[in-house]
Amino acid sequence: MKNTVSKRKKHYTVGGITWIIVEYASLIFFGLCALLPVISCVITAFKTEEEYRSTNVMTLPENWLNFDNFIKAFKTANMGQAFLNSVIVMVCVLLVSVIIGTQLAYVLNRFQFPGNGLIRNLFLFASLLPGVAMQVTVFKIMTALGFVNHLYGYIIMMCGTDVISIYIFIQFMENIPISLDESAIIDGASYFKIYWKIMLPLLKPAIVTSCILKGVGVYNEYYAAQLYLLDKKLHTIARSLYTFVGPMGSQYNLICAGVIISLLPALIVFILCQKQIYSGIAAGAVKG
Repeated sequence: MKNTVSKRKKHYTVGGITWIIVEYASLIFFGLCALLPVISCVITAFKTEEEYRSTNVMTLPENWLNFDNFIKAFKTANMGQAFLNSVIVMVCVLLVSVIIGTQLAYVLNRFQFPGNGLIRNLFLFASLLPGVAMQVTVFKIMTALGFVNHLYGYIIMMCGTDVISIYIFIQFMENIPISLDESAIIDGASYFKIYWKIMLPLLKPAIVTSCILKGVGVYNEYYAAQLYLLDKKLHTIARSLYTFVGPMGSQYNLICAGVIISLLPALIVFILCQKQIYSGIAAGAVKG
């Protein structure tokens, strides 16, 4: 009997160790698969034109202190102006999206009126439509309004209702007790004051989650920027990276240097605000 128990314990221990090894090995493998393109991009960014043509993508550069590609990419692609344009667009879009999204979610969640369910279903239907399929109509509207090749026109277009954010706000509001609204109404607060003083502060975790999703999409957006921002002075950071792509070939060492430059601001923001980002996502996932 004792031998059987000891064999079971030994078998369980060996099986547990084996499973742990497989688990960590798979994590390391998939982690390397995710990091491999980034590593390749960093290696290519430090190579000269001759090194890039004569070596493979994983061959290390001879000089790691060669920043000529970064300087050339920054100047040639006018990335300083592109950064400024991207920041202006992202800040304006996030502000408008959060204000409109939270107000729509407040109305749809707190007020029951004819057509409430229809509006929610229309939002869901709109999220199923591919954006590319509607670009012909959108382009005609942008052209008729004179918004093409203007930064404010691009901002207005990007401020379109974000359905995913609205549903995040609605789901989060469903966990906020209505008694808070009733108490504020008894104290004489208006509906707008309830939204501004009570709802909006409580929606901070959902707002952080929404801003991350929307901000990443706006910062990396290329198709609409290529279509509506024709002037080089209006290019966003994603659009500026395609300066080195042309019919005569692509300068991938400069492209990789530009990619690393474009990643630095997002990396700095993440390092400085990672506690707020993690807490916002966690709270939004639990309460929403």
